[in-house]
Amino acid sequence: MRRPSLLGALGVMVLLGAGCGIPAVSDVRVDGKGGAVTGAGGFDVRRSEPPTRTAGGSDKEAFLRNFLSAAAGEPDRAYERVKAFVAPEDKPRLQDKKGSEVALNVVRLREAVYTLNSDSTTTVKITVQQIGVLRANGTLAPPVATETEYEFGLRGAALDGGTNDERAGFYILDPPNVLLLSDVALKQYYQEETIYFWSSDRSRLVPDQRYRPVAVPNERRVNEVVKWLVGGPSDWLRPGVVGLPDRTELINNATGANNRWEVNLDMSGDDQNSIDQLITQLAWSLGDLTGELELKIRNNSQPVQDLNERRNPQQLYPNAQSPQRFGVYDGAIHPLDFDGEPSGTVPLAPEANRNIISADLALARDQRVLAAMVVNGSSNGRYRLAVGTAVAPVSVISRSGTEYSSMSRPVWLRTADARAGRGLVVADGQLYRFDEAARMYPVPLNLPTSDVTAVAAALDGQRVALIAGGKLYVAVVNLDGGGVSIGPPRQLATSLTGLTAVDWGREDRLVVAGSARQQAIYEISVDGAVETPLRTDVGAKVNHLTAYPTNRVVRVPSGAYMYEANGVAYRSSPFERIEPDRVRDIAPVPAGVRPSNPSAPFFLY
Repeated sequence: MRRPSLLGALGVMVLLGAGCGIPAVSDVRVDGKGGAVTGAGGFDVRRSEPPTRTAGGSDKEAFLRNFLSAAAGEPDRAYERVKAFVAPEDKPRLQDKKGSEVALNVVRLREAVYTLNSDSTTTVKITVQQIGVLRANGTLAPPVATETEYEFGLRGAALDGGTNDERAGFYILDPPNVLLLSDVALKQYYQEETIYFWSSDRSRLVPDQRYRPVAVPNERRVNEVVKWLVGGPSDWLRPGVVGLPDRTELINNATGANNRWEVNLDMSGDDQNSIDQLITQLAWSLGDLTGELELKIRNNSQPVQDLNERRNPQQLYPNAQSPQRFGVYDGAIHPLDFDGEPSGTVPLAPEANRNIISADLALARDQRVLAAMVVNGSSNGRYRLAVGTAVAPVSVISRSGTEYSSMSRPVWLRTADARAGRGLVVADGQLYRFDEAARMYPVPLNLPTSDVTAVAAALDGQRVALIAGGKLYVAVVNLDGGGVSIGPPRQLATSLTGLTAVDWGREDRLVVAGSARQQAIYEISVDGAVETPLRTDVGAKVNHLTAYPTNRVVRVPSGAYMYEANGVAYRSSPFERIEPDRVRDIAPVPAGVRPSNPSAPFFLY
């Protein structure tokens, strides 16, 4: 009597749709942070505590969902909540851990199979994808476990009392020896938070993803954020950012009342510049929290800061501007014209705007245009990188000395100052950095495969996403000195396979193309924990994808990403094919001649 459950294949999808308000097949953009909206003194519409053991009654699938949610919440009670689901005789199998030792194995449930046994117990076998380890400090680290299946038993709790009351629910027999948490429960019982650390050269703030249990009261939010900052950045970010000085400690708990917050730190090397940077770091790490902040260093008060007033002159992305859409038409870059959106002129001189395959044009802090383009080489099927920088129009173009058989769309690493432009491009399966003279230098990567096919840079210029061997990675960039080094890449778990294209859609989200039985585009969190299908009916392999990353400076445009598949370009939200009549400044097409398709669309900002 084996019964495969739709909990993994269908039930989880239904839960995701219900939790997000996003249909399975749609073209959707979600702005801001995920999760329910909260604020100082506000409330959270989601329930903060996971269901109890008996909440599912006699429904085995509901019981399993609840069991995979039980560990959610404040770490110190995680084992207590999970043990409530375990049969009394098996509780000793779970060895309690406390504080920083508590770690939850976050999994994506694929399938659950129930087998009824002759003794009225049920054997449950679940198939999972390991996503990561949720630590007590709110970070989701890469997975440690390699298991793809877990098996355990169920028995009716009513048997203990000699009754047949189905409301008594079930107990887990022979439980897994780790704490499991489903990705659905992570989304439901945790609030996503973004804190910030200064880049290694202290020129800008770099986002770091964290999770705060919804059960933690809002008045403790400041204390949690300060503890995270004191504890340092996530492991994968460490090579490219700096934490607070060694041995920094929080003196007592951060306190607050009437929108005034007090933080007292024991911090060494506390020169005024470092303190000012810490105040800015705190202001942005506290997100949308309003009110006043009083920072004390060893009980010595700094001037009280209004959080909003502190953020306004200290923008996260000081050179972010409203994006303009461009694309390639007959080998030249042209503006794309959509109602209600800004449409500019091509910042290239005509002699530089030829033989182009794909491009990335960026605006530097000093108002120069940074142009990087893949152009046709000297023979068919060969490509070169072409680079030029100047106040528009760019007319002088340098070309790489080597031609390649394949080359990805180049990307600029955006900086907060006026330093020389540096970018990244993939050529013949190798990642390269390039400079304003189109000189290309190999970038070593510690990956199991050398077959790199795509690279994308975040708006902060300090984080990149990579596709290598059809898998998704993120890594931090270190821009110290004149070069570019990439920290150890972190692989992200995803339901997609055979990935082909990636770009950054938000501070903490990637837009990724691959296969989900058919070609699809998903939005995936920077740690791989949250997936949202954006399009599941692409129909052909996506060979080009570009997005404008939502940020706190510029409002997202009506179409957040554009892509090309099977020689046809599309934009999202509203979804539509980019027809030739959207291309500006092209010669009329003679009657009877079929116009070319626009290709390789991108955003200029």
